[in-house]
Amino acid sequence: MRNQTKLLVMATLSVLFIGLYLLYDLNGSFDYALPRRAIKVLAMLITGAAIAYATVVFQTITHNKILTPSIMGLDSLYQLLQTVLIFMLGSTHIALVNKQVNFFLSTAVMIVFALLLYQVLFKKGNQPIYFLLLVGIVIGTFFSSISTFMQVLIDPNEFLRIQDRMFASFNNVGTDLVWVALILTGILILWSARSHNYLDVVSLGRDTAVNLGVPYDKIVRKMLIVSAVLIAISTALVGPITFFGLIVANLSYQFMKSYKHNVIITSAILMSFVALIGGQFIVERVFGFSTTLSVIINFIGGIYFIYLLLKESRSK
Repeated sequence: MRNQTKLLVMATLSVLFIGLYLLYDLNGSFDYALPRRAIKVLAMLITGAAIAYATVVFQTITHNKILTPSIMGLDSLYQLLQTVLIFMLGSTHIALVNKQVNFFLSTAVMIVFALLLYQVLFKKGNQPIYFLLLVGIVIGTFFSSISTFMQVLIDPNEFLRIQDRMFASFNNVGTDLVWVALILTGILILWSARSHNYLDVVSLGRDTAVNLGVPYDKIVRKMLIVSAVLIAISTALVGPITFFGLIVANLSYQFMKSYKHNVIITSAILMSFVALIGGQFIVERVFGFSTTLSVIINFIGGIYFIYLLLKESRSK
């Protein structure tokens, strides 16, 4: 009952922030401003739900609360892909100018990379967690180094186009892409929702899950695919937000104190709504667009990540 009350409070906060963002200082511009704000809110809801869901699932599978799919190199791959496209083809190529082409190309590349990486790292089933983290960081650093090298050689005007894609932005999201992302995200979450009860057991460990009759390998493969695709969709839609999933997932664990994934995932998604919409409101109304939401999230998330590492080391 207590968890239901907490979820109700977060849902209420989400609705309040959505209403505040949509209606604040409209000045009668319902026909012009309201639809554009609604698209931005929808993009934030999709991004928040996808990242929160994927992170909780990924952490359950890896049995570690400091790992996220983004840390495994997907964000760096997205940045590398955008850099390569501009470096090789120019910023006027259809793969960059056309948002639909760029969205589907970026999504496909990230999904293929993630599936290949997971296949290599998880095929033995008992790969050490710190080895997975190390591989992810090394791959991400490698991709970032190549991106930086290309950016040094590129034309300054083209470099500005790359910079625009290095940080998540909800201001220039294509309307048609939002609906595509909504449909894909909804289908993936609904398809995998039936496995939440299995995840409650998977979190106990492989041996325990197998002994209790859970098809462990099948569930892990399924949920890894879902996690990779959701992160790919959210990143291709608005850009990379590296530490966002880490923040909302761990805050959800601490706030709900439950082992049930239906509760944890719902809590993480609602927290992501509050954080993204409330944060974007502050960026626009308080900071006057002098910074971006992703910069603030990555700054706070980096500090929180260090805190979690120190907390993990002290508990051993």
